[in-house]
Amino acid sequence: MADDPLYERFGSEFPAGHELFREGDSGKEMYVIQSGKVRISKQVRDVETTLVTLGPGEFFGEMSILNNEPRSASATVDAPAKLLVIDPRTFEAMVRGNAEIAVRMIKKLAARLQEADSQIENLLLRDHNSRVVHILTHLANKQGRPCDEGIAVDVAVKDLASKIGIEVEPVNEVLNKLIRAKLIKINETGVVIQDVAKLREFLEFLEMKEKFGDI
Repeated sequence: MADDPLYERFGSEFPAGHELFREGDSGKEMYVIQSGKVRISKQVRDVETTLVTLGPGEFFGEMSILNNEPRSASATVDAPAKLLVIDPRTFEAMVRGNAEIAVRMIKKLAARLQEADSQIENLLLRDHNSRVVHILTHLANKQGRPCDEGIAVDVAVKDLASKIGIEVEPVNEVLNKLIRAKLIKINETGVVIQDVAKLREFLEFLEMKEKFGDI
């Protein structure tokens, strides 16, 4: 890392807990993560909601450079991080001079838009049961890995709660219902979804119930 000319020119180290910027701040830099983790969050209904946690190779903060608007979310260092801090002129030169960088950014931005659509869909659900089941089915599809008992999703309950803007206690209540229904199990790394198809069916039932109420 020390021999990396980019890091020598643009690199900085940040401790865990350091706020890189807050939602609403003016933005003049974008960041590329060399090591560590950064949590991107947004204030939703008076609750600080985690949108995503980014790791090495990921970038963020580019939107304020592209549209010259205030920051649309907050960024906090989650684990001690080494970051490239890129100013607008350097960013423009990098994109103009390397088509591969531009294509990678377009693909990444498209994936983020898709993720944002899913988060908006979750926020539109009013019932806690629906929101927890919705995020579990989404995570199973995006980052689940097959295991002997079903599909494993490595996510802590507190992170699950943060992603959907709900307190940990009601999230635990929903998870306990799903455990009793034999739809999921909790292990040391996160959640095991025993039958994803049945969980999706349950989500459809909850959405219909939310839409039409008890008839």
